[in-house]
Amino acid sequence: MGKILGSEAVVKSLLAEGVDTIFGYPGGAVIPLYDSLYDYINDGKIRHILARHEQAAAHEAQAYSQITNKVGVCIVTSGPGATNTITGIANANMDSVPMVVITGQVGSGFLGTDAFQETDVLGLSMPIAKWSAQITSADDIASTIAKAFYIAVTGRPGVVVLEITKNALTTQTTKEFEYKAAPVIRSYAPYPKIKDDDIDKAVKMINEAERPLLLLGHGVLIAHAEKMLTEFIEKSGIPFGSTLMGLSALPSNHPLNVGMLGMHGSYAVNKLTNKADLIIAIGMRFSDRVTGLLSGYAKHAKVLHIEIDKSEIDKNVKTALSIHGDLKSALDYITPRIEKKSYKSWLDEFKKYYNQELAQVINKDTDGSAELIQMGEPVAMISRKTDGNAIVVTDVGQNQMIAARYYKFKYPNTFLTSGGLGTMGFGLPAAVGAAIAQKERPVILFTGDGGFQMNEQELGTIMQEQIPVKIVILDNSVLGMVRQWQTMLQNKRYSATDLVNPDFVKLAEAYSIKARHVVSRVELEPAIDEMLSHDGPYVLTIDVDKDMKVMPFIKPGSTVDNITLN
Repeated sequence: MGKILGSEAVVKSLLAEGVDTIFGYPGGAVIPLYDSLYDYINDGKIRHILARHEQAAAHEAQAYSQITNKVGVCIVTSGPGATNTITGIANANMDSVPMVVITGQVGSGFLGTDAFQETDVLGLSMPIAKWSAQITSADDIASTIAKAFYIAVTGRPGVVVLEITKNALTTQTTKEFEYKAAPVIRSYAPYPKIKDDDIDKAVKMINEAERPLLLLGHGVLIAHAEKMLTEFIEKSGIPFGSTLMGLSALPSNHPLNVGMLGMHGSYAVNKLTNKADLIIAIGMRFSDRVTGLLSGYAKHAKVLHIEIDKSEIDKNVKTALSIHGDLKSALDYITPRIEKKSYKSWLDEFKKYYNQELAQVINKDTDGSAELIQMGEPVAMISRKTDGNAIVVTDVGQNQMIAARYYKFKYPNTFLTSGGLGTMGFGLPAAVGAAIAQKERPVILFTGDGGFQMNEQELGTIMQEQIPVKIVILDNSVLGMVRQWQTMLQNKRYSATDLVNPDFVKLAEAYSIKARHVVSRVELEPAIDEMLSHDGPYVLTIDVDKDMKVMPFIKPGSTVDNITLN
């Protein structure tokens, strides 16, 4: 291939890794790279999505990665371009999504001089990324990108940040360009060998349990272990709950599904966690939102933790046994050896608590009996009308918890949300990335009026790319989750939570996007029907009760079984 410019080496390296879509925003330090992209974009070999903000570009790349199971790629310039991606980097890394973020940097000779748009990207990103590297020579581009893709996608996936100095992009390689996939990296063993003795102990623990409970996390989806997990569950008969990020790994209506874990999760699974004698945690990290007060969590249970990331084992919850390795391999060893048992009396306890929640919370949220529209009503209605076939994206806050509670998922990997970081503003760009990733399923965003306004500029990306996302703004004119906490924990001292919002319909129409505003329950179903049948993007803003609360609720500092329904 001969000697080529560093910028060309970047593009050819990305093509060699199978990259066909890039999200980004050009600027001074990466103009040479964008120049090399020019012909590939025009020839249709690479699609470039021009975000309206670098944070949004990172969120779009994350969602694209989650839906396609490819490495998401984001390119931005140096300085503010790079710093604007920091939230997106932290968000994707905390949720274990493979991404490669390429940022520009000033020329090598200017490093450390406070040159125009110079920022220490390496220093900023290292604590929040899986790996970060600086490239200062065109000769290092191909090998470093190969290493980046390998690290991003193996083991527990994550984000790799590469900052490339301008001179590395504008000078030629000193030798013939060649791209080789990354070899084995010393000291990096992404797939540890599972010990036979640990499998023997795990099988014994499972077969001897009388009140077992299975907890599913995002790792199930990352490992593509949904089918094997279904076989395990249906052979064992063990009830399961899901973390927020684990939702959609198995169908919501599975007879052994006892609900979502955590602070705003299902009453039954939280109430009975502390009565289980065995907790089997699969691909989840026991975050504080799941465990509540750690000192009072699962005190009567042995804990069996199956996890690819060793740092998560025994970090928060001490295990009786851990299996450090690939989830699919572990299930492949365990499932044939477990006994099929009936846990009818144990399951009946979950049903009893579910019926309490149904009577006191679920019906109130969804049946239209409240004076004002509750957030659960449009979510439940859209779930029925799409038959669980949509890809659901949420922002963060009450809209997120309500969507998680009342949309009924039928297919794997159809729920995208910001779990670990809880990033307001994630929803709209993530919906863009999800819609670009596929055309088979409708993409529906549930967002609050607060989170929507944090990245509302991405309506411009939707307009330019004609992306058919359906945006449901659950508008209560307050920061709903903060206000709920102020109601319940701060004696209704509503400090800085009221919002004066724009006319969202006019805003959408300014971007040539069809929109409608619902203010009464009688308008709700016709508006939803119109949105779902519309061929193109649509913004539906719905006035909802600002005093509604997402229940059940585990107060901070409480144990999971101290969950309240009101």
